[in-house]
Amino acid sequence: MKPLKLALLLGSALIALSPSAFAQTKGGVINVATIGEPPTLDAMASTADLVGIVSQHIFETLYTFDKNWNATPLLAASLPEVSPDGKVYTIKLRTGVKFHDGTDMDATDVVASLKRWTQIASRGKQVASLITSIDVVDPATVKITLNAPHAPLLSLLAFNNAAAIILPSEKQQSPMTEPVGTGPYKLKERKADQYIQLSRFDDYKSPEGEETGYGGARHQYLDEIRFVPVPDANTRVEGAVAGQFDYVDSLPVEAYARLKDQKTTEAVLLKPFGWPVFVMNTSAGITKNQDIRLAIRDSLSMEDMLAAAFGSTDFYSLDASLYPDGYSWKTDAGTEGAYNVADPEKAAELMKKAGYNGEPIRILTSRQYEFHYKMAQVAAEYLKAAGFTVDMQVVDWATLTQRRADPKLWDIYISHSPFLPEPALIGAMSTSAPGNWDTPARKVAVDAFNSEVDPAKRVALWAEVQKVIYAEVPIIKIGDFNALSAKSPKLEGFTPAPWPYFWNVSLKQ
Repeated sequence: MKPLKLALLLGSALIALSPSAFAQTKGGVINVATIGEPPTLDAMASTADLVGIVSQHIFETLYTFDKNWNATPLLAASLPEVSPDGKVYTIKLRTGVKFHDGTDMDATDVVASLKRWTQIASRGKQVASLITSIDVVDPATVKITLNAPHAPLLSLLAFNNAAAIILPSEKQQSPMTEPVGTGPYKLKERKADQYIQLSRFDDYKSPEGEETGYGGARHQYLDEIRFVPVPDANTRVEGAVAGQFDYVDSLPVEAYARLKDQKTTEAVLLKPFGWPVFVMNTSAGITKNQDIRLAIRDSLSMEDMLAAAFGSTDFYSLDASLYPDGYSWKTDAGTEGAYNVADPEKAAELMKKAGYNGEPIRILTSRQYEFHYKMAQVAAEYLKAAGFTVDMQVVDWATLTQRRADPKLWDIYISHSPFLPEPALIGAMSTSAPGNWDTPARKVAVDAFNSEVDPAKRVALWAEVQKVIYAEVPIIKIGDFNALSAKSPKLEGFTPAPWPYFWNVSLKQ
């Protein structure tokens, strides 16, 4: 099951920028401008993309994704051996892998880490009830036993979001007290709101094979990587133009024209990137009521929100399906009459049915992703036109990720997601993710989808899941968008990716 369009784009990027086309040399320090300060470096404990971008250089998972979004071994030696009934995964581990503290990684560390993942990570909690046991077979082999087949397990183990990172068995504390991983770079210094400085891990053991997406060989050309929080989008643009940063993440698309003719920086456009999403609080507050959620959705103009956020249709498109053209998951199931409705009278009828009495709709957003904020402004006006009272709370991204964990503090929060290779990776598919969508209809549809291993049947079952999402509104898709970032012409070997990474990257001498 491959998301073909993105796979082709990433594949062509790999060909165009392959380090084999030139000799790369070791040395140098790069500065990477990010949208802000990550709330944690514990990749298990957060679903924030910013956490994954930084932490993937420090920590590694058993598997990752190649350029075609297929799972490929990372700390594992090979893809798992799966029993005929789909319930037992036997995983061989690479040997000779060291942690940053100098200890050797073995099956004991992997078992302890996977158990921690099922306890604190939303992705791990998603499968915890299905896991009967996680056992050491021998020092280089672990076994995961399920009580029912679960097709997304391998993708969940490969994902860098609420990730199943492998830690030393002695360093499993939560909250994390010491970020020790097996990655190509280790934490050197962190100064809050100033930088996170990573240095080359000299004892790193790279996977073998050609570089392919996040998989294959990971070369450590750079001496250090410095992640610098730059919350203001315009400041990030100016930093790119000034040549202050070697890579600048998440830029407003209106900056594209300015970037494309600069000598100090180059525009990087990832198309298609993903979808903005309004996440609804289904477990507490006013949006616990399904009719209120339907009223919110039916009051909104997705077209106006996208236009405000991205300006030109070169950077966005209206699309109700949770996956765009080119993906096997693309379906219009459940979307008819339920997208880009912008009908205040229809919304008012639903509000009356729900007994709405002027309670404020608390919208949680951040200007660090400027397009989130612009969509929130437009949404607020449409909600007011339907008769809602709106309380828009604009906070920094780290505060937003903290607040969304407490259902008492919000009704809607605005986020976005890249198009993911496996729909089970979408945050709302986990009942423990912020929003806590957990209904009988969700359980029937999602359980059927997750337990089916036949790819063709899973496509049809995903259509049923999308129907339930549109019927119950745990999330609201706004549309599709392209992502803009910028990189220095001095960077060699960089491959555009949803979560930018800097192994295999060098500085032109």
